[in-house]
Amino acid sequence: MSTAAASADNTPGAADRPSRPIGVFDSGVGGLSVLKALREALPHERFVYYADTAHAPYGERGDAYVLARSQAVARELVEGHGAKALVVACNTATAAAIHVLRATWPDLPIVGLEPALKPAVAATRTGCIGVLATRGTLASRKFQALHAALAGQARFVLQPCDGLAAAIERLDTPEIVAASARWTVAIGRFGSEPGQIDTLVLGCTHYPLVSPQIAALVGPQVTLIDSGEAVARQTERVLRAAGLLRPPQQADDCVRLHASGSTATLRYAARHWLGTAVV
Repeated sequence: MSTAAASADNTPGAADRPSRPIGVFDSGVGGLSVLKALREALPHERFVYYADTAHAPYGERGDAYVLARSQAVARELVEGHGAKALVVACNTATAAAIHVLRATWPDLPIVGLEPALKPAVAATRTGCIGVLATRGTLASRKFQALHAALAGQARFVLQPCDGLAAAIERLDTPEIVAASARWTVAIGRFGSEPGQIDTLVLGCTHYPLVSPQIAALVGPQVTLIDSGEAVARQTERVLRAAGLLRPPQQADDCVRLHASGSTATLRYAARHWLGTAVV
Protein backbone atom coordinates (compact mmCIF):
# COMPACT_ATOMS: atom_id res chain seq x y z
CA MET A 1 0.00 0.00 0.00
CA SER A 2 1.28 3.47 -0.81
CA THR A 3 0.91 6.18 1.77
CA ALA A 4 0.96 9.96 1.82
CA ALA A 5 3.05 10.16 4.97
CA ALA A 6 5.09 7.97 7.22
CA SER A 7 4.06 7.41 10.81
CA ALA A 8 5.98 6.62 14.00
CA ASP A 9 2.88 5.96 16.07
CA ASN A 10 3.35 2.19 16.28
CA THR A 11 5.64 2.29 19.32
CA PRO A 12 4.94 -0.75 21.47
CA GLY A 13 3.65 -0.45 25.02
CA ALA A 14 0.41 0.54 26.67
CA ALA A 15 1.49 3.77 28.42
CA ASP A 16 1.52 5.83 25.24
CA ARG A 17 -1.81 4.58 23.92
CA PRO A 18 -3.84 7.75 24.70
CA SER A 19 -1.37 9.76 22.59
CA ARG A 20 -1.74 7.50 19.55
CA PRO A 21 -4.02 8.44 16.65
CA ILE A 22 -7.52 7.28 15.89
CA GLY A 23 -7.62 5.41 12.60
CA VAL A 24 -10.49 6.24 10.24
CA PHE A 25 -11.10 4.57 6.91
CA ASP A 26 -13.39 4.46 3.92
CA SER A 27 -13.04 3.41 0.32
CA GLY A 28 -12.44 7.03 -0.66
CA VAL A 29 -13.23 10.60 0.33
CA GLY A 30 -16.70 9.92 1.74
CA GLY A 31 -15.45 9.17 5.23
CA LEU A 32 -14.16 12.73 5.44
CA SER A 33 -17.70 13.69 6.45
CA VAL A 34 -17.33 11.43 9.49
CA LEU A 35 -13.81 12.68 10.14
CA LYS A 36 -15.13 16.24 10.20
CA ALA A 37 -17.65 15.32 12.90
CA LEU A 38 -14.97 13.43 14.85
CA ARG A 39 -12.61 16.41 14.82
CA GLU A 40 -15.36 18.72 16.04
CA ALA A 41 -16.25 16.38 18.91
CA LEU A 42 -12.66 15.41 19.75
CA PRO A 43 -10.48 18.44 18.98
CA HIS A 44 -7.51 17.19 21.00
CA GLU A 45 -7.18 13.88 19.17
CA ARG A 46 -4.87 12.94 16.34
CA PHE A 47 -6.30 11.17 13.30
CA VAL A 48 -4.96 9.01 10.53
CA TYR A 49 -7.36 8.77 7.60
CA TYR A 50 -7.00 5.95 5.07
CA ALA A 51 -8.79 6.08 1.73
CA ASP A 52 -8.77 2.77 -0.14
CA THR A 53 -8.95 4.65 -3.43
CA ALA A 54 -7.41 1.87 -5.51
CA HIS A 55 -10.40 -0.34 -4.64
CA ALA A 56 -13.27 2.16 -4.45
CA PRO A 57 -16.21 2.34 -4.21
CA TYR A 58 -17.07 -0.30 -1.62
CA GLY A 59 -20.79 0.32 -2.02
CA GLU A 60 -20.80 -1.29 -5.44
CA ARG A 61 -18.67 -4.32 -4.44
CA GLY A 62 -19.60 -7.68 -2.97
CA ASP A 63 -19.36 -8.46 0.75
CA ALA A 64 -16.36 -10.77 0.41
CA TYR A 65 -14.39 -8.13 -1.46
CA VAL A 66 -15.26 -5.41 1.06
CA LEU A 67 -14.36 -7.71 3.97
CA ALA A 68 -10.94 -8.49 2.50
CA ARG A 69 -10.17 -4.84 1.84
CA SER A 70 -11.41 -3.75 5.27
CA GLN A 71 -9.15 -6.31 6.95
CA ALA A 72 -6.15 -5.13 4.94
CA VAL A 73 -6.76 -1.44 5.65
CA ALA A 74 -7.47 -2.02 9.34
CA ARG A 75 -4.24 -3.97 9.65
CA GLU A 76 -2.35 -1.09 8.03
CA LEU A 77 -3.84 1.39 10.49
CA VAL A 78 -3.38 -0.77 13.60
CA GLU A 79 -0.03 -2.39 12.87
CA GLY A 80 1.48 0.25 10.60
CA HIS A 81 0.30 3.42 12.30
CA GLY A 82 -0.40 2.30 15.86
CA ALA A 83 -4.05 3.33 15.88
CA LYS A 84 -5.55 3.18 19.38
CA ALA A 85 -9.06 2.89 17.95
CA LEU A 86 -10.74 2.40 14.58
CA VAL A 87 -13.69 4.18 13.06
CA VAL A 88 -15.12 2.32 10.06
CA ALA A 89 -16.39 5.40 8.22
CA CYS A 90 -18.40 3.47 5.67
CA ASN A 91 -21.83 1.86 5.95
CA THR A 92 -20.95 -0.92 3.52
CA ALA A 93 -17.69 -1.82 5.29
CA THR A 94 -19.40 -1.75 8.67
CA ALA A 95 -22.04 -4.18 7.50
CA ALA A 96 -19.59 -6.52 5.80
CA ALA A 97 -16.61 -6.44 8.12
CA ILE A 98 -16.99 -4.92 11.58
CA HIS A 99 -17.80 -8.22 13.29
CA VAL A 100 -14.61 -9.75 11.86
CA LEU A 101 -12.50 -6.72 12.78
CA ARG A 102 -13.76 -6.87 16.37
CA ALA A 103 -12.95 -10.57 16.56
CA THR A 104 -9.46 -9.93 15.17
CA TRP A 105 -8.70 -7.09 17.62
CA PRO A 106 -10.93 -7.77 20.65
CA ASP A 107 -9.19 -5.17 22.84
CA LEU A 108 -9.33 -2.39 20.27
CA PRO A 109 -12.23 0.10 20.36
CA ILE A 110 -13.92 -0.15 16.96
CA VAL A 111 -16.85 2.08 16.02
CA GLY A 112 -18.92 1.53 12.90
CA LEU A 113 -21.74 3.22 11.03
CA GLU A 114 -25.32 2.47 10.29
CA PRO A 115 -27.74 4.66 8.33
CA ALA A 116 -29.46 7.06 10.72
CA LEU A 117 -32.91 5.48 10.60
CA LYS A 118 -33.56 5.83 14.34
CA PRO A 119 -32.92 9.61 14.41
CA ALA A 120 -35.06 9.90 11.28
CA VAL A 121 -37.99 8.21 13.03
CA ALA A 122 -37.66 10.73 15.85
CA ALA A 123 -37.52 13.65 13.41
CA THR A 124 -40.31 12.84 10.94
CA ARG A 125 -43.72 14.48 11.22
CA THR A 126 -45.36 12.95 8.16
CA GLY A 127 -44.19 9.44 9.03
CA CYS A 128 -42.51 9.10 5.63
CA ILE A 129 -38.73 8.84 5.46
CA GLY A 130 -36.51 8.64 2.41
CA VAL A 131 -33.19 6.80 2.46
CA LEU A 132 -30.47 7.49 -0.10
CA ALA A 133 -27.76 4.83 0.01
CA THR A 134 -25.62 2.50 -2.06
CA ARG A 135 -26.94 -0.85 -3.21
CA GLY A 136 -24.42 -2.58 -0.97
CA THR A 137 -25.76 -0.85 2.12
CA LEU A 138 -29.43 -1.42 1.27
CA ALA A 139 -28.80 -5.11 0.54
CA SER A 140 -26.79 -5.76 3.71
CA ARG A 141 -28.18 -7.91 6.52
CA LYS A 142 -27.33 -5.17 9.03
CA PHE A 143 -29.43 -2.59 7.20
CA GLN A 144 -32.29 -5.00 6.54
CA ALA A 145 -32.45 -5.94 10.22
CA LEU A 146 -32.51 -2.28 11.26
CA HIS A 147 -35.16 -1.49 8.64
CA ALA A 148 -37.32 -4.41 9.75
CA ALA A 149 -37.05 -3.38 13.41
CA LEU A 150 -38.30 0.13 12.64
CA ALA A 151 -40.74 -0.61 9.83
CA GLY A 152 -43.76 -0.27 12.10
CA GLN A 153 -42.74 3.20 13.23
CA ALA A 154 -42.56 4.93 9.84
CA ARG A 155 -42.75 4.31 6.11
CA PHE A 156 -39.28 4.11 4.58
CA VAL A 157 -38.68 4.75 0.87
CA LEU A 158 -35.34 3.21 -0.09
CA GLN A 159 -33.40 4.55 -3.07
CA PRO A 160 -30.10 3.10 -4.33
CA CYS A 161 -28.03 5.90 -5.84
CA ASP A 162 -25.81 4.28 -8.45
CA GLY A 163 -22.97 6.55 -9.50
CA LEU A 164 -23.41 9.31 -6.92
CA ALA A 165 -20.58 8.21 -4.61
CA ALA A 166 -18.29 7.72 -7.61
CA ALA A 167 -19.09 11.21 -8.90
CA ILE A 168 -18.31 12.69 -5.48
CA GLU A 169 -15.09 10.69 -5.43
CA ARG A 170 -14.06 12.26 -8.75
CA LEU A 171 -15.19 15.75 -7.66
CA ASP A 172 -17.21 15.75 -10.88
CA THR A 173 -19.56 18.65 -10.17
CA PRO A 174 -21.84 18.27 -13.24
CA GLU A 175 -22.32 14.55 -12.55
CA ILE A 176 -22.85 15.19 -8.84
CA VAL A 177 -25.64 17.62 -9.69
CA ALA A 178 -27.14 15.28 -12.30
CA ALA A 179 -27.00 12.18 -10.09
CA SER A 180 -28.40 14.02 -7.08
CA ALA A 181 -31.30 15.27 -9.19
CA ARG A 182 -31.89 11.84 -10.72
CA TRP A 183 -32.17 10.00 -7.43
CA THR A 184 -34.10 12.63 -5.48
CA VAL A 185 -36.68 12.66 -8.27
CA ALA A 186 -36.79 8.87 -8.30
CA ILE A 187 -37.43 8.52 -4.57
CA GLY A 188 -40.78 10.34 -4.62
CA ARG A 189 -42.47 13.52 -3.43
CA PHE A 190 -41.01 15.72 -0.72
CA GLY A 191 -43.00 18.01 1.55
CA SER A 192 -44.84 18.42 4.82
CA GLU A 193 -48.17 16.94 3.74
CA PRO A 194 -49.31 13.42 4.74
CA GLY A 195 -47.62 10.81 2.56
CA GLN A 196 -44.80 13.13 1.53
CA ILE A 197 -41.17 12.59 2.53
CA ASP A 198 -40.19 15.14 5.15
CA THR A 199 -37.00 13.46 6.40
CA LEU A 200 -34.15 12.24 4.21
CA VAL A 201 -31.41 9.93 5.47
CA LEU A 202 -28.05 10.33 3.74
CA GLY A 203 -27.07 6.68 4.06
CA CYS A 204 -23.61 6.88 2.51
CA THR A 205 -20.75 8.87 4.00
CA HIS A 206 -20.09 10.51 0.64
CA TYR A 207 -23.52 12.15 0.51
CA PRO A 208 -23.16 14.64 3.41
CA LEU A 209 -20.27 16.19 1.49
CA VAL A 210 -22.81 17.40 -1.08
CA SER A 211 -25.70 18.03 1.30
CA PRO A 212 -26.14 21.65 0.07
CA GLN A 213 -26.88 20.35 -3.44
CA ILE A 214 -29.28 17.73 -2.10
CA ALA A 215 -30.97 20.23 0.23
CA ALA A 216 -31.55 22.60 -2.69
CA LEU A 217 -33.27 19.80 -4.61
CA VAL A 218 -35.61 18.58 -1.85
CA GLY A 219 -36.53 21.93 -0.32
CA PRO A 220 -36.22 23.60 3.08
CA GLN A 221 -39.11 21.65 4.60
CA VAL A 222 -37.10 18.41 4.44
CA THR A 223 -34.71 17.46 7.25
CA LEU A 224 -31.44 15.84 6.16
CA ILE A 225 -29.91 13.36 8.58
CA ASP A 226 -26.57 11.56 8.51
CA SER A 227 -24.56 9.45 10.96
CA GLY A 228 -21.48 11.62 11.54
CA GLU A 229 -22.42 13.26 14.85
CA ALA A 230 -23.72 10.01 16.36
CA VAL A 231 -20.50 8.22 15.42
CA ALA A 232 -18.42 11.01 16.95
CA ARG A 233 -20.37 10.84 20.21
CA GLN A 234 -19.99 7.06 20.37
CA THR A 235 -16.26 7.29 19.67
CA GLU A 236 -15.86 9.78 22.51
CA ARG A 237 -17.80 7.46 24.85
CA VAL A 238 -15.75 4.35 24.08
CA LEU A 239 -12.42 6.19 24.33
CA ARG A 240 -13.42 7.72 27.66
CA ALA A 241 -14.53 4.32 29.00
CA ALA A 242 -11.21 2.78 27.92
CA GLY A 243 -9.13 5.63 29.36
CA LEU A 244 -7.82 6.48 25.91
CA LEU A 245 -8.77 10.14 25.49
CA ARG A 246 -5.74 12.21 24.52
CA PRO A 247 -4.61 14.87 27.05
CA PRO A 248 -5.67 18.35 25.84
CA GLN A 249 -2.14 19.73 26.18
CA GLN A 250 -0.96 17.33 23.46
CA ALA A 251 -3.39 18.61 20.82
CA ASP A 252 -2.26 19.35 17.28
CA ASP A 253 -4.45 20.40 14.36
CA CYS A 254 -3.15 17.95 11.80
CA VAL A 255 -4.69 15.08 9.90
CA ARG A 256 -2.46 12.44 8.34
CA LEU A 257 -3.73 11.13 5.02
CA HIS A 258 -2.93 7.78 3.46
CA ALA A 259 -4.28 5.98 0.43
CA SER A 260 -3.93 2.77 -1.52
CA GLY A 261 -3.96 4.79 -4.75
CA SER A 262 -3.17 8.39 -5.64
CA THR A 263 -3.45 10.85 -2.76
CA ALA A 264 -3.91 13.96 -4.93
CA THR A 265 -7.71 13.90 -4.91
CA LEU A 266 -7.80 12.95 -1.24
CA ARG A 267 -5.54 15.88 -0.31
CA TYR A 268 -7.64 18.30 -2.32
CA ALA A 269 -10.88 16.98 -0.83
CA ALA A 270 -9.52 17.15 2.73
CA ARG A 271 -8.38 20.74 2.32
CA HIS A 272 -11.70 21.63 0.70
CA TRP A 273 -14.04 19.94 3.21
CA LEU A 274 -11.99 19.92 6.41
CA GLY A 275 -10.22 23.24 6.11
CA THR A 276 -7.20 22.00 8.02
CA ALA A 277 -3.56 21.12 7.66
CA VAL A 278 -2.96 17.72 6.09
CA VAL A 279 0.22 15.71 5.76
